Amino acid sequence: MDALDGFRQLIADLDRQGALRIILQLLVILVVTAIALRGSQRTVDGIVRRLFDREATEGTAQQLSAVELAKRRETLETLGGGVIRTLILVIGLLMALQVLTIDIGPAIAGLGIAGIALGLGAQGLVKDYLAGAFILIENQYGRGDVVQIAGVTGTVEDLSLRRTVMRDLDGTVHVVPNGLIGVASNMTRVWARINLDIVIRDTARLDEATATVDRVGREMADDPVWRRRVLSAPKVDRVKGLAAAGVTVKVLGTVGAADRWAAAGEVRRRVAEAFAAEGIEIGG
Repeated sequence: MDALDGFRQLIADLDRQGALRIILQLLVILVVTAIALRGSQRTVDGIVRRLFDREATEGTAQQLSAVELAKRRETLETLGGGVIRTLILVIGLLMALQVLTIDIGPAIAGLGIAGIALGLGAQGLVKDYLAGAFILIENQYGRGDVVQIAGVTGTVEDLSLRRTVMRDLDGTVHVVPNGLIGVASNMTRVWARINLDIVIRDTARLDEATATVDRVGREMADDPVWRRRVLSAPKVDRVKGLAAAGVTVKVLGTVGAADRWAAAGEVRRRVAEAFAAEGIEIGG
C-alpha cells in the first residue's frame, strides 16, 4: 500500500512538473510576444520617420505642411504596424499551440493554402497599397494638385493608400486604384511654363511682331495683378516654323504652377489686342 501511494505521488509530482513547465513556456511566449509587439511598432515608426525625413531633405516632401506630413506618416505607421502585429500574433499563437502538444501541422498547411489563395486573389489590392505608400512618401501629388494619371487629367480631391479620387474639367469624378498608376504627371508643382505658338501672317513684319510680343510680356510681368505670379516675362524664344499661313514663333515664359492656364490665356488676350492695335495679322 505504501509503495502504491508512493508511485501515485511520483506520478502526481511529474504531472505537476509537466504542467508547471507548460505554464512557464506559455508565459515566456506571452512575454516575448508582448515585447515583440511593442518593439515592432517602434521599429515601423522609426523606418517611416527616416523615409519621410530623407524625402523632406532630398525630395519634394519639404513642400508639405506639417499637418499633411504628420497625417501621411500616421497613415503609413498604422498600416505597417497593423501588418507586423498580425504576423507576430499568428506566430505566437502557433507556438502556444505547439507547447500544448496540439498538432499545428494542419493549421500551418491551412494558413499556407489560405495565404496562396489570398495572394492570388488580392495581389491587385496589395499592389494598390504599395503604390499608395510610395505616393505618400515621395509626395508625388496631394489634394488640390492637377495631375494626369492612368490616362485621366483632373484635380485630386482625395488620396488614400488604395486609390486616388480626381475630378476632371467637366466635373466628372474618377476613382483610380493606385496600382494602375505607371506615370504620375503633376501639373501644379512649384512652377510651370507658358508655352504658346503664334502664327504671324505678314512675314515682313516679323521683327515688329516679335518686339510687340516681348513688350506685352514685360507689361504683363509689371502688372500689379500678375507681378507676383509671373516668374519670367513671356517673350519670343525662336522661330518655330515656316508655312503658307505665315511664320510661327514660340513664346515662352514662367509662372506659378497654379497660374499656368490663366496666364497663357492672359498672354493670348494681350497679344491679340496689341496686334489688332498695330494692324499685325495673326495667321490661322
